[in-house]
Amino acid sequence: MPLIALLGGDSLRTVLDFTTGVLTLVTLTAAVVWGLLATDRLLLRPRHRLIAQAVHRVTAAASLGFLVLHLTVKVALGHVSLLAALLPFAGGLSGTGVLVGFGSLAGLLMVVSATTGALRSAFATPGRVPGRWRALHMLAYPAWCSALLHGLFAGRPAPAWVVAMYALCLAGVTAALSLRLLPSRLKGRIVESALRPPPTPVPRGRPSLTSRSRGAAPAPRHAQAPPHVLPTGDRR
Repeated sequence: MPLIALLGGDSLRTVLDFTTGVLTLVTLTAAVVWGLLATDRLLLRPRHRLIAQAVHRVTAAASLGFLVLHLTVKVALGHVSLLAALLPFAGGLSGTGVLVGFGSLAGLLMVVSATTGALRSAFATPGRVPGRWRALHMLAYPAWCSALLHGLFAGRPAPAWVVAMYALCLAGVTAALSLRLLPSRLKGRIVESALRPPPTPVPRGRPSLTSRSRGAAPAPRHAQAPPHVLPTGDRR
């Protein structure tokens, strides 16, 4: 992919210059959202969680690919130096240098988070290592925040469609994080209401059993035979 950016023509590099940054943030957002959903054990069944984890890995790998392509294009076009692209805030601590530094910081945190995700089996040992793995893997959240700031304010003013894409990314992460932080009782109620079967509708024109039982006339009781009346002469 970097060779495509280096060996391609000016028109290709211009297209990549406009799109790779946005695609990096979009795929990173998808990785964060699906990662949050994959950790939920109440709303998702095990099979659905496996699907969410697979999508999380694919989108994370795609975000790294677009990140490498984005850095290559920016360095090739001379928009940023190689040192400033790789080392956070090496371009300065004021003005555009700070905004570019947020981008390089986001890239560094993305690499660390992706590395811990790829080496998760190596951290699956008893002790404090799993907790440290989660702490390192959660660096994807500050990476996403830094990438959002970098994309909105670094370089040229973002066009309307880019701002709309960033707004959708912000809404998606906010919704997924809110769902993740819901109390377990509330999640349980949501699951119960979702799994509850709907009531059986009553066909029109045919009264229900309840209405028929209410409107039906009471069944006649068995008539009792009148007592046998003896003739007057036979009474004793």
